[in-house]
Amino acid sequence: MYRPRDVVEVLGVSRRQLQYWAQTDLIVPSAKTRGGHHRYTFEDLVALRATKRLLDAGVSVQRIRNSIRALRRLLPTVKRPLAELVLVATGDVVLAFREGAALEAVSGQEWIFPVAELEREVERWRRAAAEDPSLRRPRAVRRTREWVESA
Repeated sequence: MYRPRDVVEVLGVSRRQLQYWAQTDLIVPSAKTRGGHHRYTFEDLVALRATKRLLDAGVSVQRIRNSIRALRRLLPTVKRPLAELVLVATGDVVLAFREGAALEAVSGQEWIFPVAELEREVERWRRAAAEDPSLRRPRAVRRTREWVESA
């Protein structure tokens, strides 16, 4: 277990930030002493580091809170998104990576699609178009899409 002053030294956050994050349920320490002093686990340190990096990347505290809430709803088995998931910030968008997928943390929209799957679809279309040149004409777009989806 780590004391707040240890966390301040290791992560470079202020004691006031730790207190604020704990009071507002952003990052709640895993334990308290009998005297009521906060104690942090290594998993807490991971979550705190993720929070600090998101803030440094320009993500607002409110966006982080919304992301945590949404990720808990979208991924019910994930109890501590900041510690359990790989998060990436691009501007004010937070992406969460899990099991080969990337989700926008607030909306749950998938951001990565399997490129290999698209490559196979395109290859199937090329073979079909070689056999039936009408698939290359603009009017055939709908027919082609139907064909690809049925293949």
